[in-house]
Amino acid sequence: MNINTLKSIYFIGIGGIGMSALARFFLSKGKKVGGYDRTPSELTERLEKEGALIHYEDNLSLIPSDFLNVKTTLIVYTPAVPSTHTELTFFREKGFEIHKRAQVLGMLTHTEKGLCVAGTHGKTTTSTMTAHLLHQSKIGCNAFLGGISKNYDTNLLLSDHSRFVVIEADEFDRSFHWLTPYATVITATDSDHLDIYGTHQEYLEGFRKYTSLIQENGFLIMKKGIDLIPDVKPGVKVYTYSEQEGDFHAQNIRIDNGEIYFDFISPLGNISNIQLGVPIYINIENGIAAMALAQIGGVSAEEIRKAMASFRGVDRRFDFKLKNEHIVFLSDYAHHPIEIRQSISSIRTLYPTKKITVAFQPHLYTRTRDFYKAFAESLSLADEVILLDIYPAREEPIPGVSSKLIYDNLRPGIEKCFCRKEELAKFLNDRPLDVLITLGAGDIDDYVSQIYDALKNR
Repeated sequence: MNINTLKSIYFIGIGGIGMSALARFFLSKGKKVGGYDRTPSELTERLEKEGALIHYEDNLSLIPSDFLNVKTTLIVYTPAVPSTHTELTFFREKGFEIHKRAQVLGMLTHTEKGLCVAGTHGKTTTSTMTAHLLHQSKIGCNAFLGGISKNYDTNLLLSDHSRFVVIEADEFDRSFHWLTPYATVITATDSDHLDIYGTHQEYLEGFRKYTSLIQENGFLIMKKGIDLIPDVKPGVKVYTYSEQEGDFHAQNIRIDNGEIYFDFISPLGNISNIQLGVPIYINIENGIAAMALAQIGGVSAEEIRKAMASFRGVDRRFDFKLKNEHIVFLSDYAHHPIEIRQSISSIRTLYPTKKITVAFQPHLYTRTRDFYKAFAESLSLADEVILLDIYPAREEPIPGVSSKLIYDNLRPGIEKCFCRKEELAKFLNDRPLDVLITLGAGDIDDYVSQIYDALKNR
């Protein structure tokens, strides 16, 4: 595949957050971009305004003629699309060059310096923060993000001079094995995607192989204490980080009037008085990892200090929608038990005396089956839990697997109930609330604006 000779790129699953960033990249290069997605969304609407040709029915007759030349068209697909998809089958039978999104991103890391963020959780915030630090500096970067940056209202950043490319390294379907990072952070290796890996040991082996792909004389920055023995090439520098321990860590943490400050301790040079633009406690650790990558990239101490304070976060990641003297409402993408624990704990630190209500939509039947007890344990840190039905995504139902598995294992005495997602806004409007968090990676976010409208006049 040669990007320079390609004229057209066709995306199957173009509306995904990662796919849409890649589609935007090719649009910026003057290529013809089109694709299929199951349903329209804000992302697909924006892509269409930018020039992409998109349809929403798996129908060969709807593929524009611009994308039917086998010599000049690249097909990109997401692993979430079933192998029986009619359009994907057609392109395979006709001999088109077909790649996963991760393969195309991997090609960029062969020619550029990839700053990648991997791990079970924290990837999107850490990679978006890293991109912001570089973009706001003289270094610059290209960035393919797994969320919409609030600073730039996009999931793609472009530079006409930087050799650095920031990438969220996704372990799902072993996609990150296509990358060859110059430097990478690994945030966590807690079990996930066992429908792909089968066992925790195989999951860890996936990360171990990923570390072997780091370029010679590159950098690995691991969360201190994670369950991983890396397999790096000679010359790769290995560092650790965490909130208060490791080669990179925080010192002198201060929480003052809802703001968080700390000093950044680093083998590449300490930086005093860092202020978090998004003052959530877990962002101390996310920020440490991002600043480590930024220092490796050559960003100066003063550039880092200013950019950390101006970082505004990512849509659906600790995303405050409403904050006044009567109620606090935020949405968060957390969909793994550890992420949920971190989310609720961070909010509890900010609001120790207030009642915390969580509305949670489980994501995937397999993940619910594998971790329902851990979900219940994490959700039990809240004062009230409202459970929605499981969001199936790419999966078919599994007999006996429902939100009730989580419900039945919540701690004794906690307030708990079920609710249909379509009725959530009205249900919440009728309840006494102090702090409300909506959690999940499914379509619960589609109802956030309704909830906001219901609560804003309290």
